Amino acid sequence: MSGFHGLTWDHPRGYRALEAAAEKSDGLLRWSRQPLEGFESHPIADLAARFDLLVLDHPHIGEAVAHDCLQPLEAHFDAGEIAACGRGSIGAALASYRWEGSHYALPLDIAMQVMARDPDTVVAAPDSWDEVMAVSERSPVAISVAGPHAVLTFLSLCISLGEDPGGEELIGNAAGCEALERLRRLAARAPAGSETMNPIALLEAISRRAGITLVPLVFGYVNYAVASGDRSRVAFSNAPRLGGRRGSVLGGTGIGITSGTQPDKPLLDHLRWLMSEGAQQGFIPDHDGQPSSRAAWTSGSVNAAWGNFYRDTQETAEQAWVRPRFDGYIAFQTAAAALIREALGDATPASAIIGRLHDLWQAARAAARRPLRIRKGKA
Repeated sequence: MSGFHGLTWDHPRGYRALEAAAEKSDGLLRWSRQPLEGFESHPIADLAARFDLLVLDHPHIGEAVAHDCLQPLEAHFDAGEIAACGRGSIGAALASYRWEGSHYALPLDIAMQVMARDPDTVVAAPDSWDEVMAVSERSPVAISVAGPHAVLTFLSLCISLGEDPGGEELIGNAAGCEALERLRRLAARAPAGSETMNPIALLEAISRRAGITLVPLVFGYVNYAVASGDRSRVAFSNAPRLGGRRGSVLGGTGIGITSGTQPDKPLLDHLRWLMSEGAQQGFIPDHDGQPSSRAAWTSGSVNAAWGNFYRDTQETAEQAWVRPRFDGYIAFQTAAAALIREALGDATPASAIIGRLHDLWQAARAAARRPLRIRKGKA
C-alpha cells in the first residue's frame, strides 16, 4: 500500500474529518494544512507538484486544468458513480467542479454566503436588504469585504437585484451602481476594523458578542451554529433578497487528484467512502465537517445537532451562484475585490467604479489561456 499525501486548509471544518478518517486508513494517507488565505490564493501548480490530493475551491479549476495539475474524475470513477454524486449533493456542489467536459474534484464540503447574526440582539432574521439596512440603523452590522470577499459580496447583491454575472461586461451598470451604493451605506455604519476581518474573524466576533450583531453575507461555518466553550451560538439563515432570488456565491471545497499521482484502489475506495451517504451524514458532521450531501442537509438528526444550520440555509445553498473557473479568474477576483473595497470609502461615482470593473473583467478574459464560453449565469 502506498502512502499518499494530501493538503487541506487549517480550520477544523477543513481538516478534522479528513485527518480522523486518515488515522483509520492504516497508513494509506496523511494530510498537511495551509492557512485559509493560502487556500484562496496560493498558485495551484506549486501545490500540485508537492501533494497527491488537493482540497480546493471551484474557481481554481480552470487554472488547474490549464497547468495540467489535476486528473479528471472520469479517469478513475465511472460515469454512474459521478452522476450519482451529482444527484446526491446539494445545489451545484459537483457541477461547480466541471470544466471543459470533465469533473476535477469530489465535492466533500459545501458552503455559500448566508446571513449570520447574534440571536440575542437580532431576534428575527431580516429577509430583505432593506430590512438589513433598517437593522444597521440601530445595531452594529458588518459586511464581509476582506480579501476576495469584497467583490463576492458585491456580486451577490447584484444577483439579488436580478443580474447574474457573466457575459462581456460581467454586470450591468444599473445593477452594479445600485449594489455599490447599498454597500457604501452599510460600510459607512460598519464597526471600525470589521473591514479587515475574514469570515472566520467575523463569526468569532458575533459568537463572542464583540461588537458585531449581524453580517448579511458571510460564508457559513456550521461550527459556529452551536455554543462551544466561551463562544455563544451564531444564528444562520438564508441570504437576504431584493427580488425573488437570494443572491449568494457558492464556496465549499472539493478533493482533486493531482496529475503526477497514481491512485490505487484503496485510495479511491477511501475517497468513495468520504463521499458516501453514511460518512456524509455521520462521520463528517461528527468531526466538525460541513457535508455536501443533500441527505445530510435535510437530516433531522444532523440539523438537531447543529442548530438547524442546514435547514435554515438550504434555500440559499440550492440557488448559490457558481463563479467563473477560467484560468485567470483568481487574479481578476483579487483585483476586483481591491477595487470594490477602495470604492466603499471614497466618493468616486459608482458608474466610474463599474466601468473599471468591466475593464478588469475584459482584460482577464482576453488573457485567459483556454476558451471561455462564458454566458450570463454560466462559466
